[in-house]
Amino acid sequence: MFAVHLISFFFSKLQEDPTKKVDRFLYAMRLHDDQLSDISARFQAEMRKGLSAESNAAASVKMLPTHVRSTPDGSEKGQFLALDLGGSRFKVLQVKVREGMGIRRGGVEMVEKTYPIPKELLIGKGTELFDHVSESLKDFLHEKNITLEKKHPLAFTFSFPCEQSTLNQGLLVNWSKNYRARGLQGKDVVQALREAIDRTGGMDVEVLAMVNDTVATMMTCGFDDQYCDVGLIIGTGTNACYMEELRHVDLVEGDEGRMCVNTEWGAFGDDGALNDYITEFDRDVDAASNNPGKQILEKMVSGMYLGELVRLVVLKMAKLGLLFDGHVSDALRTKGKITTAHVAAMEEYKNGLKNTRNILMDLDLTPTSDDCVAVQHVSTIVSFRSSNLVAAGLAAILTRIKQNRNLRTVRITVGVDGTLYKTHPQYPSRLHKVVRRLLPECHVRFALSDSGSSKGAALVTAVAQRLASRRRQVDETLSPFRLSQEQLQLVKTRMRTGLEAGLKSKGPSTIKMLPSFVYRTPDGTEHGKYLALDLGGTNFRALLVNFKKGLQQNTRLYHKIYTIPLEIMQGSGEELFDHIAQCVSDFLDYMGMKNAHLPAGFTFSFPCEQTSIDTGTLVSWTKGFKATDCEGHDVVSMLRDAIKRRNEFDLDIVAVVNDTVGTMMSCAYEDPECEIGLIAGTGTNVCYMEELKNIEKKVGDAEIPKMCINTEWGGLGDDGSLNDIITPYDIEVDQSSLNPGKQRFEKLTSGMYLGEVVRQVLLDLTRGGLLFRGHVTEALKTPGIFQTKYLSQIESDRLALLQVRSILQQLGLDSTCDDSIIVKEVCGAVSRRAAVLCGAGMAAVVDKIRENRGLDHLNITVGVDGALYKLHPHFAEVLQETARVLAPQCNVTFLPSEEGSGKGAALITAVARQKL
Repeated sequence: MFAVHLISFFFSKLQEDPTKKVDRFLYAMRLHDDQLSDISARFQAEMRKGLSAESNAAASVKMLPTHVRSTPDGSEKGQFLALDLGGSRFKVLQVKVREGMGIRRGGVEMVEKTYPIPKELLIGKGTELFDHVSESLKDFLHEKNITLEKKHPLAFTFSFPCEQSTLNQGLLVNWSKNYRARGLQGKDVVQALREAIDRTGGMDVEVLAMVNDTVATMMTCGFDDQYCDVGLIIGTGTNACYMEELRHVDLVEGDEGRMCVNTEWGAFGDDGALNDYITEFDRDVDAASNNPGKQILEKMVSGMYLGELVRLVVLKMAKLGLLFDGHVSDALRTKGKITTAHVAAMEEYKNGLKNTRNILMDLDLTPTSDDCVAVQHVSTIVSFRSSNLVAAGLAAILTRIKQNRNLRTVRITVGVDGTLYKTHPQYPSRLHKVVRRLLPECHVRFALSDSGSSKGAALVTAVAQRLASRRRQVDETLSPFRLSQEQLQLVKTRMRTGLEAGLKSKGPSTIKMLPSFVYRTPDGTEHGKYLALDLGGTNFRALLVNFKKGLQQNTRLYHKIYTIPLEIMQGSGEELFDHIAQCVSDFLDYMGMKNAHLPAGFTFSFPCEQTSIDTGTLVSWTKGFKATDCEGHDVVSMLRDAIKRRNEFDLDIVAVVNDTVGTMMSCAYEDPECEIGLIAGTGTNVCYMEELKNIEKKVGDAEIPKMCINTEWGGLGDDGSLNDIITPYDIEVDQSSLNPGKQRFEKLTSGMYLGEVVRQVLLDLTRGGLLFRGHVTEALKTPGIFQTKYLSQIESDRLALLQVRSILQQLGLDSTCDDSIIVKEVCGAVSRRAAVLCGAGMAAVVDKIRENRGLDHLNITVGVDGALYKLHPHFAEVLQETARVLAPQCNVTFLPSEEGSGKGAALITAVARQKL
């Protein structure tokens, strides 16, 4: 009874506008923007599930890694063979790519031949299918007179789902498109092709890359448009790929750079994610398909199914009496009688209604004008839903790219191929409009693939060759920075030799081994208030340190920092020390201790020769200081004179020390085993407690058995002993420095120089065309522009290399993702070399201490300070590991200094006062 009323209701509506009738009937297919945004969000969730190693197995959208790591940059070149297997026929091609002709300059030439595939091969043995492909390849080589005397690189377009672990390997997941060849599912199809080529014989072919048609489409369009990072197929089937950040691709090792991911998005909805958007017609199409329950999205949008969806809708409407006066022909009941080509014809701008009438009449129907309008509108709604769903999927991909790159807006090109997109008159404009409406903040361009997947496969191979060639050249450039264990052992030996030579009273030595007149480290009994003065750069620091006996944790420290103006740094010595005295006066006022006669320690981080703990003759200024009448003078006397001139306060300057010794003392207060100090910052240096009997230089008549020696190890190599590991880039940095030929070890290891070494390497790589498309900017040619702090920032980067690109942008360098990876690699090579060299030097020091004491095994602590050690993400770890390997009989603990050299100066003063 209900059916009768329903039919009566529909008959009552027959006289109304036929399009409104269809709109009501197909309301579930008419998706508004809120629904499309919802579908897009669901697809983003499926993408994340497919990318994750934990959830990939259960994901319907497989997000298959393709191992394509770069789109073309226009520098690709070479001749390639290409095979394109994916339908009832396949193509063999020769593709010539001319260097420098890409990015909108043409330059790809192709010769091709199409070969049929007998139907029996589609369902026969896999080996027979590939033998046919191989024999056709050989035929092509003969017919086109392509020489068989040299090896030919070959690209293989294989348009079936595959799991790839490398670019030239792929396990077939499953066949589709009427292919059912036996024995290949789960097998490596590239290896199957290689074996077939070997069986055929007479060809020297290397299969370099296997890609699917979606990836090939992206690469084809990418050759002409550098912004093309997405590929889209809308044809018999549908799929999309895009360049994903490698750190998000769990199925592939590594986290730097990008990789093209083949989404296989046709399976979206296989897990029920689209159930509330699926209509009865979609369910009928799915039930009648070869793979029920699979490829749900594909069955809603692709050319293989749109015609059938239209037929089922028209059939249902006719049965309900809404079309053709209720007449249903046998042809209309027959599956496949309305094709996607018919859908496209019905929606033609001028002839659409005429075409609709002819199509319906061919189905033995007698349509009225209203019937034709209604059926055309059915076709429009079905195809419009298809473009809407594709737009929602694309919006998800573009949103992900935008978020990955941390951009508010993104300019991107989508490369498109497929018969539905190419032949349907309204499809492209509808798709473009909806994508731009869903993502108004993105600038999206659609580029039609002009040469199909074969050209793209050849370009994948060309890009792979370009990257491999660049990889070899970059490796050759960085190879001298990667020191072997044998080389590091030699550095350790040379450092040990230099330490021994410097302790002798006669003979030359590049390592100065300066006595510090510090005879012991703190023992915890130090107590009282001490003033510490710290001059080591553009800042001067005054500190008051209050030690409480036996209570290291309760040490109180107060300090104030003062700037040294440039005119003071480069004025007269009297002006400099008067400025320091003024700063001390201000600090004592600040602390309310102007009348206290405090013992003071003076940290003076410039090379000095000492004859006692409270004298230090300045050898030479560094770090931009040029104050006159200081070199060759005792800096303690100069400070005392300045205090007298001021006549406001009195100080007892007990000790002058450098920052390395101060660091050791500061850490020794926390750890009694600390007998070494290391600075790894703007400069580098080491001090350690040496046996007094080994020090031949006159150091007084102290009865205490040890003294701290300030090695000044940065001078190692000044005699040419490191020439075998010094690179041309180091030579350039040294010759451009303020002290050519001096401090060679320091120029390999310290923060003042590492950035400049990196700049020299980047300049060389760019001039060689391996970076920044060979474009050398004025900024890159500017000495000192690449600061060492950039190394720490770049090597810490985990945000899609955004920090690298930001820094390079500041330097006026327009970098690609690949450029950023190489820059990061250069930084890593230079900083790692610095760390291993410091580690080798430290191994020499700890082994010397162990042998001094006649021990089989030594436990010792190193107090460390310096921005390179503390802030660089890998320096400390690499240095420690190198020391461990090269000094296996020593257990070395590295203790970062908390208060640095200022607290150390106070401790030296306290220790010296106790001795007195």
